[in-house]
Formats: sequence, C-alpha cells, structure tokens
Amino acid sequence: MFTERTSVGLDVHARSVVAAAIDGETGEVFRKRLTPGNNDVIRWVRSLPGPSAVVYEAGPTGFGLARAFASAGIRCEVAAPSKIQRPAGDRVKTDARDAMLLARLLRLNDIVSVTVPSVQREAARDLVRAREDVRGDLMRARHRVSKLLLRQGIVYYGGHAWTGTHLVWLRRQHFDAPGLQLAFDAEHEAVLQAEARRDRLEQSLFAGCVLQAAGDEGGSAPPPSAWPPGPGLTRVTGNRTRIVSEAAMDDVARAPR
Repeated sequence: MFTERTSVGLDVHARSVVAAAIDGETGEVFRKRLTPGNNDVIRWVRSLPGPSAVVYEAGPTGFGLARAFASAGIRCEVAAPSKIQRPAGDRVKTDARDAMLLARLLRLNDIVSVTVPSVQREAARDLVRAREDVRGDLMRARHRVSKLLLRQGIVYYGGHAWTGTHLVWLRRQHFDAPGLQLAFDAEHEAVLQAEARRDRLEQSLFAGCVLQAAGDEGGSAPPPSAWPPGPGLTRVTGNRTRIVSEAAMDDVARAPR
C-alpha cells in the first residue's frame, strides 16, 4: 500500500533527469528537468509536499541515486524496465511521459523493483565483468598473432597452443622485413599485456573468494603471500563458484503474483 503523500517518477539519463510528481492529497502535478547530480535531485524531491517516495528505471546510470535517496531517508524504488506496464496502444515515448508513468505506477503499487546491491557486491560484479572483457581481448589478440603467422605460412605443431612451450616458440619467431617484424612484435606484446591483465584480475577474484570463505567459516584469511601466483581463479574450489555467480547475476526481487 502506498503510504507517502507524493509519488515521484524520474527518467534518469547520463546528462539529465526528467522528474514528475503527483501530490496524492491535492492532485497537483509537478514537473522539472534537473541536472543528474544526486544533491540537486534530492533537493527538488525534498521541496515537494512530503513525505515522498521515488522510483526510476534500472539502467546504465547504476544505483548511486538510489543509495543517495536511502541515505537521505527517502524511499526509492528501482524499477525493472521489462516489468513496467505500459498502456495498450501508447506508442508515444518521451522522457516526461515516462516519468509521469512511473509516478502513477508507484502510487498504484504496480512497480516491480530490482534489488539494489551493496557497494561491495556491485564492485564484485564490475570485477567479474572486467575479467570477462579482458578474456575477450586476449582471445582476439591471440587470433591476430595466429593469423599473422598463418599468412607467412608459419603454423605451430608442437602441441596445444598458448602453453609455455608455445610461448617460447613464439619468442623465437623473427622476420627479415622490418615492417612485418614490427607488426608481429606489436601483436605479440598485446597478447602478453592481456595475459598480465587477466592474471591480475583473477588474482583479485581469488582474494575475494579467500576472504569470503574465511568469513563464512569464522576464521581469518591467509596472508597474500600464501595465495597461489598467476591465474588463481582456476585453482579455487568451493566458494569460487558462488562468489563469481553471485557477482555476475542480476538479482531481481519479483513481486508476488
């Protein structure tokens, strides 16, 4: 049941926030285009007849605004975009109309909210995304090296590619043409840099797994000197799957049907 006096809908973008509010007692409607700074948005909401509740759609701007409202003591819901009920036949979509729709749905308790993650959980998600990004970068860099060598008729037959033996073989490749040598060196260096970035990120993920495991078991984490070197993520068992999957998944708290 909606208990606040004013319902506020925000259409949040990177460079602007379009706001609409409905006073439940007088029926008055308030509209405003705001800068995306959290303080400006909260200041405007506080100027409305209170108490107020706020809703905006989950999106690329993240959850910083929701946390700012929570710190200010104002209830804020972050709506799941795919669950917003739009009027049939309504094909006109503007920022102002979206904000007003959100304000009306909030007053009707028709908002399906997503869970606002903690700062630590969101940081873990970003770390997992960064690791996935660098894995893609590494795969593309390796492909470029392989295709460059293939165009010169050079193919590695010494076993599995990208093992220690293969990397030693790569370092022995030299070309008479200066341009070709420079191109190979650049592509090979990109592979080495991507591998180093991957290892750093996986080590950080491993550290997070160790700390969570220690906390779950009521013990203390081993010092960093005891962590395995290199890509430690592949060496973690038990809580490794839980940490990575929890950080990567999108938690959506569904309303009862």
